[in-house]
Amino acid sequence: MSKAHFGLVGLGVMGENLVLNAERNGFSSVVYNRTYSKTESFLEGKGFGKKIQGAIDLKEFVSKLERPRRILMMIKAGGATDRVIDQISPYLQEGDLLIDGGNSEFRDTERRVAQLESRQFGYIGMGVSGGAKGALEGPSMMPGGTKASYEAIESLVQKMAAQVEDIPCVTYIGPGGSGHFVKTVHNGIEYGIEQILSESYDLMKRVGNMTGNEIADVFCQWNQTEELSSYLVEITEICLRAKDPEDGKDLVEKIIDKAGQKGTGLWTVVSALELGVSVPTIYASLNARVMSSLKKERVEAEKILSSSSSFKFDIGTIENSMAPIQDAVILSCIASYAQGMELLKAASKEYSYNLDMCSIAQIWKGGCIIRSRLLERIQDAFYVDSQLPNLFIDKWFVEQVNRRLPGLVKVVAGASQAGIPVPCFSSTLDYINSYRTSRLPQNLVQAMRDCFGSHTYQRIDKEGTFHTEWIS
Repeated sequence: MSKAHFGLVGLGVMGENLVLNAERNGFSSVVYNRTYSKTESFLEGKGFGKKIQGAIDLKEFVSKLERPRRILMMIKAGGATDRVIDQISPYLQEGDLLIDGGNSEFRDTERRVAQLESRQFGYIGMGVSGGAKGALEGPSMMPGGTKASYEAIESLVQKMAAQVEDIPCVTYIGPGGSGHFVKTVHNGIEYGIEQILSESYDLMKRVGNMTGNEIADVFCQWNQTEELSSYLVEITEICLRAKDPEDGKDLVEKIIDKAGQKGTGLWTVVSALELGVSVPTIYASLNARVMSSLKKERVEAEKILSSSSSFKFDIGTIENSMAPIQDAVILSCIASYAQGMELLKAASKEYSYNLDMCSIAQIWKGGCIIRSRLLERIQDAFYVDSQLPNLFIDKWFVEQVNRRLPGLVKVVAGASQAGIPVPCFSSTLDYINSYRTSRLPQNLVQAMRDCFGSHTYQRIDKEGTFHTEWIS
């Protein structure tokens, strides 16, 4: 049997679908899974009759691949990835290439790139977004590493990726761990938008007493607009229309209100803190998941802490697409993207990634979880000014803020009076208000720091650095 073009380690759902994607696009493959029964099951099922071979161990796996070998690892991030690298490395030869398609922490990828390139192996850390369906039909891919390593897989990933206007949703991101950093920020933006849409649902449910189908109708309307047409709005409508087959009631209301996280949202926030970038909307979404985990405590607290949940305010109507809430959602989604892009720019400078913001917006337009029409406006903004300080000062986005801010204010104020938490809406309003004011109270913070710690301060009327003996 002839050697295979492509190898896959890890037959989880994503791995299976990616190898089927590669085979459909003309790349014969060989697969390996730590548990061989999983490999057999795949070859007898989804892989049956296709140009896909199996291997019992890594030595056999490597031997079945043409050189230079291109091997995609779809395994758990962290120690599991390091173990596979250690196990497979003795069988690799100069020029062979490993691709980590999992959600690895970008510093781990930086380390692995350096280690493997020093041994004449190529290494790519590649973010992959799109879920199971995207992996099969065409995901968004974010590969980082050396340019030579990317060129070795370019023909493969360009065919496997989603296509938007005949442009593949994949590009060379940059050196080292840049691909995984971009994917981490992608996931942080995703956290934000998921929470934003959930807050809008909660207001329609609790303030408007709307049914799942009625709320879904609103999301359907939103998905027809330039500002909110997106994959996440689309699937939110689907989730809200789903019924429990046992009693025909809204299925989403049967799901416990505790959300999990796999680390990428946390990594986004930690990176933002390290780089001095403000990401309050994204942070609020992460904190909302943390708060949701306190289900038992929240149930008990509700019994003893008074609530103003009976307060009602104008959230709009189905006929006007719940206009105030729609305004809040649009500005908050823009904020989530804007904060993510700011973080990418800061990382690009700090880590010398030389990220192309237009290209990143382009590859997110198809295949990935945060794909939306709004990305076209984001791409346009960075095309006009590649050094744009913040999306909110681009002409189109300025118009959105000035027109929609009253709706966001109304929603945040009303939710506060009703005792309904809207962390992303509230954080977005604070973010916009902070960014659009020339005065913040940190002058007093600087005075206090100098008072207790002699940290010094600068003045608005004189040049230089100053210190005052505040306490005589």
